[in-house]
Amino acid sequence: MQFSKKFVFVLLFALLGAGMLFAAAQQQASGGDWKPSKPIHIIVPWGAGGSTDQATRIVVPELEKGLGARIVIDNQPGASGSTGTKNAMDAPRDGYTWTAGAAADLATYKVAGMLDTDIRKDWDIFLSVANIGVVGVNVDSKYQTINDLIADLKANPGQISIAVAGQLSAGHINMEMLRSHTGVDYKLVTYDSGTHAVTAVVAGEAMVTTQLAVEMADMIRGKKIRPLAAFSMDDLNLEGYGVIPSLAKLLPGFKCGLNYFGIYIPKGVPPEIVKAVTKVWQERVMNSADVKKYAVDRGAIFAPSYGEDAQKAAFSYYQPVAWLYHDAGKTVVSPDTLGIPRP
Repeated sequence: MQFSKKFVFVLLFALLGAGMLFAAAQQQASGGDWKPSKPIHIIVPWGAGGSTDQATRIVVPELEKGLGARIVIDNQPGASGSTGTKNAMDAPRDGYTWTAGAAADLATYKVAGMLDTDIRKDWDIFLSVANIGVVGVNVDSKYQTINDLIADLKANPGQISIAVAGQLSAGHINMEMLRSHTGVDYKLVTYDSGTHAVTAVVAGEAMVTTQLAVEMADMIRGKKIRPLAAFSMDDLNLEGYGVIPSLAKLLPGFKCGLNYFGIYIPKGVPPEIVKAVTKVWQERVMNSADVKKYAVDRGAIFAPSYGEDAQKAAFSYYQPVAWLYHDAGKTVVSPDTLGIPRP
């Protein structure tokens, strides 16, 4: 059978077109259609060395490998993280400026009147680890147990200094949980990061810190900080130290959740960017041995998620936190007016 040259040309053209369409479809399905042309900047709105800084730096290598891009971390502490977060919001929506932190921060800025943003409407969120707070004191402190500390807080209201990373920080949330449950009052002392708050307790500048295990791990193992209890429902087993008892077991009726941390991309960037990051999160971050090791070593929980799953995980923590602050008179609007019903 013989074919005309025109027929052969049309056939080859059709096959070539089909091949190009298939390749394009494959590329789109894989999320590989965005190739960064310049460095990506992640604004960490807290100081260097703290929990947000740590959680960001441990996932950046996975993102760099997966995206084939250089990522620059820019620490911009101030106003409980809202300064750096606003800078990320105000940056061009070209996909090259992201931010990071605790999901509870993004969710409660508006409730507290610090920043007009909504985590569900304004951000694509990618969570990596869940952090657990610890009540820590100087190793030479007179407080041997959590009950010792609570008794002194009640006997000396507003006199015991509690070092935290700032208003709305993880440490502040933790102390408000303890205040709400026990009725104690305290003196809040704020620093640029959780690590600085922990260092202040080691140096004797403050008496107690309620920051996160990841920020205290080295000081606990080095016998500079004595952990009295963990803000968790179960005991915290810290690598190289042992068991830190949970407040839920020590204080009847005490409840707390997991504080999720991650990276956040403002809505409005080209959709292929979110698709590409989602692909990297699925393939690399959710299977990262380095991120898993970090969590085990520092007393965190490996809990990567994205999309709706990440929003649901974040909501489980920031919903009670928003109402905790509201009931303490620390908000400017009621959470339910912002779509956060009372738990």
